[in-house]
Amino acid sequence: MSDAARFDPVRIGIVSVSDRASAGVYQDQGLPALQAWLRRALRNPVTFESRLIPDEQATISATLVELVDAGCALVLTTGGTGPAPRDVTPDATLAIAHREMPGFGEQMRQIGLRFVPTAILSRQVGVVRDKSLILNLPGQPKAIAETLEGLRNADGSVAVPGIFAAVPYCIDLVGGPYLETDDAVCKAFRPRSALRPPAGTGGGS
Repeated sequence: MSDAARFDPVRIGIVSVSDRASAGVYQDQGLPALQAWLRRALRNPVTFESRLIPDEQATISATLVELVDAGCALVLTTGGTGPAPRDVTPDATLAIAHREMPGFGEQMRQIGLRFVPTAILSRQVGVVRDKSLILNLPGQPKAIAETLEGLRNADGSVAVPGIFAAVPYCIDLVGGPYLETDDAVCKAFRPRSALRPPAGTGGGS
C-alpha cells in the first residue's frame, strides 16, 4: 500500500488577505509559506484551495464560507489581523463562525510576544464552522512557521507549543478527516483513546 493510501485525504483552504498583493503591487508570500509548511508537516495527501483577496470584510467572509462548503476541513488565513481600519480578517471570520475557539488566538499571541511586545495588537482568532476549523495566522512567512510549529530550545525541546499540535484533534472532534503529522516538524497531540493504530498494523491478515 502506498503512503498516500494509508492516510485520509484532506482538502485545505489557504487564504492570503492583502489589498496590495491582490492588486499585483507586490508578490504574495503568505500562500507559498502556508503551502510549504503544511506539505512538510502533514503525512496526508493534501489538496489545496488557494485564494488571494483584498481586505474587504464581505469578500473575506464569502471566501471562507465558499471554502468550508467546498469541503475544506481546515482553512488558514494570513494577513489583516491588526488594529488598522483595513485589518478586518478577524471580523470577517467571526461573522461566519458557529463557534469561537479562543485558545488558538491566545496561543498565537503568546508565541508572538517572545519576539515583539506589539504581538498584543494582533486580533487573530480561531473558529469552527460546520465541520471545518478556520484559523487566522500572521502575515510573514517566518511568523507563520513559528506560530504553527512552536518554538524550540537550543537542545531541540519544545519551549512554546505551536498551535498546529492541537489542530488534528480539533478536526477529529468536529467530524473532519484524521490528520497525521510528521513528528519531526510538529507532533500532534491526541488523548490515547483518540489515537488510531499505526498504518499497517492490526485488523487484517
